[in-house]
Amino acid sequence: MAVSLCSQGPMKHYTSKGVSMITEIGIVAGDIWHYLDCHGEVSLSVLLKGIDKPRDNVLMSLGWLAREGHVVVVQSNNDYLVSLRKNG
Repeated sequence: MAVSLCSQGPMKHYTSKGVSMITEIGIVAGDIWHYLDCHGEVSLSVLLKGIDKPRDNVLMSLGWLAREGHVVVVQSNNDYLVSLRKNG
């Protein structure tokens, strides 16, 4: 008999360090926010080099920040420009 995983509550996703993926995304999002606060608008390629985290984690965290309205991402030629959303 097959057991449904859906009925057992939310699945936890852990990184290799044992930290939940949601926690890791939040930590990297904070790193991105602080980087942009110090450096202003940067290209995505510069941001990826400036944040010492795996590319996938940076992209997931950036997507979360964009969805929450904390950053602005604009396509520019073959790259993207990323900046903090200005209040007001």
